[in-house]
Amino acid sequence: MSEQRPPLPPFTRETAMAKVRRAEDGWNTRDAQTVALAYTPDSQWRNRAEFVTGRDEIVQFLTRKWNRELEYRLIKELWAFDGSRIAVRFAYEYRDDSGQWFRAYGNENWEFDANGLMRARHASINDLPIAEEERKFHWPLGRRPDHHPGLSDLGL
Repeated sequence: MSEQRPPLPPFTRETAMAKVRRAEDGWNTRDAQTVALAYTPDSQWRNRAEFVTGRDEIVQFLTRKWNRELEYRLIKELWAFDGSRIAVRFAYEYRDDSGQWFRAYGNENWEFDANGLMRARHASINDLPIAEEERKFHWPLGRRPDHHPGLSDLGL
């Protein structure tokens, strides 16, 4: 039997929102091996100017990312959905090893297979240096608490 990652397409507003939150929760673990399991074995990514194919490359990419983006905290928000596709906007905050904080803003387009695994991810991202006092994401590392505001609530 094939792996399944509910909710499965075709998406409703409710199931698309659940899929987005599960993706956010996964990325906030910063566990590359676990996160990679949400993608098909041959998943195709474009992340900024980098092209990634398959779970092994996803793990390598995420490991590099989280080794350089310290204290990473992410919020995703549903933008649109249709059938097996979801579009999200997101922001995340991190600092580099010199202590400089950044807020990255971006959009992702996702496509899922029938089992709910993501087979394509196209991400466009911009980084903005911020002062530590400009940070808006203050929860302990890990899953964003349910009571923490989302992007729209934060004016992002």
